[in-house]
Amino acid sequence: MANLNKKRAARAGAVTLGSVLTLLMTSPAAHALYRDDGDQPGEGLSVFETIGLFVITPIAAFVVIAALVVIGEKAAVKRNSTSRNIST
Repeated sequence: MANLNKKRAARAGAVTLGSVLTLLMTSPAAHALYRDDGDQPGEGLSVFETIGLFVITPIAAFVVIAALVVIGEKAAVKRNSTSRNIST
């Protein structure tokens, strides 16, 4: 039984490794060294711009969505407050 689990784990690892390598090889970042005709890259982002764009913005979006959900739940509880007074 243990031998069968080892074979399954090895097979799963091989499939995972193969799919990860395939994705990495076909990703656009792998071809970033070669410029296309008419390509006009802009200026790079600073550290603060990168952190703001990829860290602060998603966290702020999460907080806004969570706040909207909480506000909606509290409004629904206030509307349906009479259903809590009924005992079964």
